Amino acid sequence: MRNLENKTFLLLTVAVTLAFAWVLWPYYGAILWGTVVAILFAPLKRRLLAAMPGKANLAALATILLVLLIVVVPLVLVSIALVDEAAALFAQVKSGEINFGVYFQAVSDALPAWAKSFMAQSGLGNFGAVQDRLSGALTQGSQYLATQVIGIGQSTFEFFMSLAMMAYLAFFLIRDGDSLFLRVKNAVPLNPEYKRALFAKFATVVRATVKGVILVAVLQGSLGGLVFWMLGIHAPLLWGVLMMFLSLLPAIGASVVWVPVAIYFFATGAIWQGVVLLLFGAFVIGLVDNVLRPALVGKDLKMPDYVVLISTVGGISIWGLNGLVIGPAVAAMFIAVWDIFPTSQSGESRDPPADGTGNPPA
Repeated sequence: MRNLENKTFLLLTVAVTLAFAWVLWPYYGAILWGTVVAILFAPLKRRLLAAMPGKANLAALATILLVLLIVVVPLVLVSIALVDEAAALFAQVKSGEINFGVYFQAVSDALPAWAKSFMAQSGLGNFGAVQDRLSGALTQGSQYLATQVIGIGQSTFEFFMSLAMMAYLAFFLIRDGDSLFLRVKNAVPLNPEYKRALFAKFATVVRATVKGVILVAVLQGSLGGLVFWMLGIHAPLLWGVLMMFLSLLPAIGASVVWVPVAIYFFATGAIWQGVVLLLFGAFVIGLVDNVLRPALVGKDLKMPDYVVLISTVGGISIWGLNGLVIGPAVAAMFIAVWDIFPTSQSGESRDPPADGTGNPPA
């Protein structure tokens, strides 16, 4: 009888949990980023609380206000400018004022004879067909990017609703994060060592993803947009955002955008612009990734680059921008669980992984 009651209660618990997740699903993105904010800024809240003992509400509120000031407000201002720039670029492409086919033709005309011969032997000798395909792809890509940005701007109400929910949730997670963490940790029916390792791994991946991936990508995109603006390239903010997104992907990066532009400058005789862009891209934008990412992440992520790439791309394809965090987090938890699984089956006990500090993530 007791066994039947336990199974019934377990079934009820699972059903109620799934129903609650279904209710929250429309705003899962706000909940995710509220949790991310709580994990990242919990140390700041602890420092503020140490300076004002017994005032947890005030410390949490001050933390949220700082997050809004240094993160959200600049993001909103950039988004507004990005929508305007994307609309203008879309209009120029549609009217023919910007023609990617002309740019490609200028590059192909400047190629030396040996390069044209090599392309012909490689099956790319039909410049007209290649030009049409590439110019069509570039035009469609720019139009898609512009329309996506415009669509984001048109859903302003939903954005601010999600923003308000994120800030509201983050306030309570920052204020009560330690106690909530202990309650969740105690409720999970796992060996204490396994729970400590898994929770610490999740917090570590979130911090590493935001610090070492998103922050570096934002910096690379900002630098790329700045040099494009200095060189007088159309829609520098839009291209900077594109470089930022590409920088999120290991082994791809912002060079996919700035290298073709540098080649175009050299092919059309704009030598000094090409030299400036090439040097800036290689020694400024490129070094940001090579120097800052290891310093910010260190060995926290502990995943091969190919796993990070696949999990990030897969996460984005399923969950959109939220997949930047969800994809690597799922991959890291997958590796951690399968690392623990053999030990759990053998019944042996072991120390948690090196990053399993046991400290609460929020």
